[in-house]
Amino acid sequence: MKVKDLLSVASIDLNGSASGKQDVIEKMVALMDNRGNVKDRDKYKAAVIAREAESTTAVGGGVAIPHAKTDAVSGPGLAAMVLKDGVDYDAPDDEKVKLIFLIAAPNTEDNVHLEVLSRLSALLMDEQFSNDLMNASSPEQFLSIVDEAETKRAEEEVAKASTIAADGAVDFVAVTACPTGIAHTYMAAEAIEKAAKAKGYNIKVETRGSGGAKNVLTEEDIRNAKAVIVAADTKVPMDRFDGKKLIETQVADGINKADDLVSRAMAGDAPEYKATGSTSSDAAAASAGGSIGHQAYTHLMSGVSHMLPFVVGGGILVALAFLVDTLMGHGADAGGMFGSATPLAAFLKSVGGTAMGLMVPVLSGYIAYSIADRPGLAVGFTGGLIAASGNPALSGYLDTWTSLGTDGGFIQQFAFAPDGVNTVSGFLGGIVIGFVSGFVVNWLKKVTEGLPEAMSGIRPTLIYPLCGIFIVGVLMYFIFNPIIGVINTSLSNGLNAIYDSGAIWLLGLLLGAMMAIDMGGPINKAAYVFGTGMLAQAAVDPSLEQAAFISMAAVMAGGMVPPVGIALACKLFPKKFTEAERASWISNIVMGASFITEGAIPFAAADPGRVIPATMAGAGVAGLLSAAFGCTLRAPHGGVFVFATVGNPLMYIVAWLAGSAVTCILLNVLKKDIEA
Repeated sequence: MKVKDLLSVASIDLNGSASGKQDVIEKMVALMDNRGNVKDRDKYKAAVIAREAESTTAVGGGVAIPHAKTDAVSGPGLAAMVLKDGVDYDAPDDEKVKLIFLIAAPNTEDNVHLEVLSRLSALLMDEQFSNDLMNASSPEQFLSIVDEAETKRAEEEVAKASTIAADGAVDFVAVTACPTGIAHTYMAAEAIEKAAKAKGYNIKVETRGSGGAKNVLTEEDIRNAKAVIVAADTKVPMDRFDGKKLIETQVADGINKADDLVSRAMAGDAPEYKATGSTSSDAAAASAGGSIGHQAYTHLMSGVSHMLPFVVGGGILVALAFLVDTLMGHGADAGGMFGSATPLAAFLKSVGGTAMGLMVPVLSGYIAYSIADRPGLAVGFTGGLIAASGNPALSGYLDTWTSLGTDGGFIQQFAFAPDGVNTVSGFLGGIVIGFVSGFVVNWLKKVTEGLPEAMSGIRPTLIYPLCGIFIVGVLMYFIFNPIIGVINTSLSNGLNAIYDSGAIWLLGLLLGAMMAIDMGGPINKAAYVFGTGMLAQAAVDPSLEQAAFISMAAVMAGGMVPPVGIALACKLFPKKFTEAERASWISNIVMGASFITEGAIPFAAADPGRVIPATMAGAGVAGLLSAAFGCTLRAPHGGVFVFATVGNPLMYIVAWLAGSAVTCILLNVLKKDIEA
């Protein structure tokens, strides 16, 4: 496949004009649509805009290469436009863009097209090639210029490889990589190669794009090189460069400051790299990360993206367990066995519950991994597991403390909580300890830098996990879990006081809102435990049945609102959400209907200041209306699958949908357009 094969006469406009970036993107998407490889034009355009929001795809010299990889595309393709008067496109050199290539890449494992697109990116670094394209008299001539340039470059690549082989060594080596791995990776490689060639140096550049690593550096390449350049905004294997003079920078610098990078490399103007067991370029990531808030968001989303499959897969399996029992005639009458009263239901609930139980540990582990790389994973995972399981009860330790001649003091009274006191910090604790774990491991890396060379190999395999897990364990047991446990106990006591006062509608409001604060965390669980606790009391005291069933109904109504309200907002107000968020609307409908509040976690984690108030308000309205309508629920779980056990079911649905509508509307009001 060649570059010209991805173009067509219908996707080339040699007389384009546009009023600004958004206008030119709209017209470029229309050209791509003419080519016939776009399944969903709006979805593809949203993906292009979302990529542009990360950083401009203008590369200087009057050229821009917007791109997107999405399932809205059926096959790889290119569209091209020449704008004689140019358009402002946030170019790094502040020049107007006059030549634009739009890339469409399908979201598939088959990445053969990426090699073709990498060749285009490299060709566009040649000013003469770009000028020839801008002066083409017809689309056919445009295609001919592309074909001739690509053929010539292929011949030059063969000649360059032969020259390096004959010389037996390269002067220095480089690695380029960008998050999408489509354009900037290869443009940086081309710019660095051109700068080196102009100065008379041999160079080998490894590109790490979406199609995998190409032109991979060998041990001999690295050993013979005088210096190394790493221009990357994503993870790059680094330990292989131990002891080499190394420059770390952003991939954009590889494109726009290649000459300076080459000069610095050959002058030895770079520190000697020391391997730390890391698999990524920490300095490059930090320099590319922007503000502290943006870096924190990046780390958090690393955890959320890895956690989400556990929430979706496990949660739906649990919901199916309740459905199976309902269909088999084992509904609310099954009592505490509901959801596992039949063998199939028990199996589904066990597997799904296990997956859901891994949610917080995975969240914490991959936040720490994003901060400290591979050494942070074990430490963060352990901290998250402690957050999810809580501290052990004191009862099993009393004899031990007595035998040691002490009453346990602070440890007895605070860390190892008395039976009945909640010390589960859950989702919120998992986020906190994920960040703490990453920082702890990075601190351990720094304080162990001075160890003898012979001990460097045990740092990532012994020192980091041993010391890191111990430190995080102490922090969780003695600070985070106990403090949140006290908060949870206070919340439960407050709920009981409201119930005793007879303000059942207010109780419905509070229970519903609490279900939407931390989405499965300690506050959510405090409300849920209160509802199920009321059911348990009603089993032995029939006089409490009405209040217990109303409370449980309010809890479930509030818990069903956040995912459904968010799903509605994704469909009605798509500009407020990213492509990935919009794609999850169906799974959120399923999870909301199944009473799996955790489906809203990725949205709350990405934008807590706006999403959580919106979900709290909607869930509170649902809980209040459910209680005010006198709706009752005898089952502790199940969502729509247990509506047969709901008293006043029609008004219960009204309460649920009204709360979801409130959340949907508030999200539209509070959230900013992602295009802004």
